[in-house]
Amino acid sequence: MSTPAGPSASDDDILVSSRSFLEYQAFFDLDPQRLPARILDCCAGASGFVAEAQVRGVDAVAVDPIYSLDADSLAVRLTAGAASGTSMIDANSDRFSFDWYGTPERRAEMRRLAQSAFLADHRASPERYVDAALPELPFADASFDLALCSHLLFTWATHLDEQWHVDALVELCRVAAEVRVFPLVLQGAGRPVAFLPRLQLHLREAFGIQSEVVAVPYEFQVGAHHMLRLQRQDQAQ
Repeated sequence: MSTPAGPSASDDDILVSSRSFLEYQAFFDLDPQRLPARILDCCAGASGFVAEAQVRGVDAVAVDPIYSLDADSLAVRLTAGAASGTSMIDANSDRFSFDWYGTPERRAEMRRLAQSAFLADHRASPERYVDAALPELPFADASFDLALCSHLLFTWATHLDEQWHVDALVELCRVAAEVRVFPLVLQGAGRPVAFLPRLQLHLREAFGIQSEVVAVPYEFQVGAHHMLRLQRQDQAQ
């Protein structure tokens, strides 16, 4: 995904990271044998998820403002994003565990392969990669069965305020029958997001959006092993 580099980050400051299909599978507790037919990855950055999902027969689309860049500029951002992520992990080393990955080298290899898959698919099928950003998406209501949002909402709550989160989640629930967001702690130190319970109540009372915090089979940042699952009341089972 792409993330702001600072409190008032400009487009030139946006960092880009690559995450793999296997990581997404764990982030969002997805069953790879029962994936929905239409999936939105928002904001996807250089994730390899869409490329792999297409191979599995899923109509998948990625959204990110970084897709406005040409290939050379995107490659530069990928390099900077990888370096920034490594620095952040090193600075908070006591807050991370490599148990899920096995080794730091395995994590790095997964990210490298995800980046390669993204770059190849982005070149081959640019129509799958839409230049847009929350909280306004260029899709009709109920365009997707599932929307996934990794490492943006809640992760960057020190930069993106509570009202932005409300607007973003309402928009995701407009375009998708179900929304899953991971993780639910602040980037780096891993502190809880204080406004999350209040936001859940507001979404339910003001917009009819049901939500629940669900444990997932992944933990890298210590304490970050839950996602938020959301559905409109007319979609909830």
